[in-house]
Amino acid sequence: MTKNELRISYKQKRLSITSQQKNKLEDIILIQFQRLNIEIPANIMTYAPFGKFNEFDPQLITDYCLFKNPDQVLSYSVVDGDSNDMRAVIVEEDSIFVKNRYGIGEPESGEEMPVGEIDLVIVPMLAFDVNGHRVGYGKGYYDRFLKRCREDVIRIGFSFFEAEQPIDDTDEWDVPLDFCITPETIYEF
Repeated sequence: MTKNELRISYKQKRLSITSQQKNKLEDIILIQFQRLNIEIPANIMTYAPFGKFNEFDPQLITDYCLFKNPDQVLSYSVVDGDSNDMRAVIVEEDSIFVKNRYGIGEPESGEEMPVGEIDLVIVPMLAFDVNGHRVGYGKGYYDRFLKRCREDVIRIGFSFFEAEQPIDDTDEWDVPLDFCITPETIYEF
């Protein structure tokens, strides 16, 4: 399937999940994440979930990471509307979030996390394939951002659904994940 076909299909699949089912799936995904054999790093970049598409909420994951590594510095993705670029902004307990032009929460202010200091990026997605390629919302923000990260940064995704067969139209600028965690499986690429 193509990225666009997967995008259309998975938006519908996710919208069919009830809030009760979503909560259960997120709990199971957290349990799977706890089995992942990595050291929890200090500098983590995450995102605020895209509510209208019933997106996986990584809050349980980042809370667990903070429990395992109290030195954690958490940053959130912020899209620059003028340059179509993305950056990581460090958040504190009292950070205020505002909706961007897509309706996604972003920190209103905060210090920027230098891209070279990020150890782990939690990457949003709609679907992924057996090779670690993901389908996002089609703007390319994360692929451009991940290309600027250190080579050893951990790129991890979370999905309510299992991997698809290889996506038909991946490109050289698509940056694959290192891991994707589902309720059933930990995929390592």
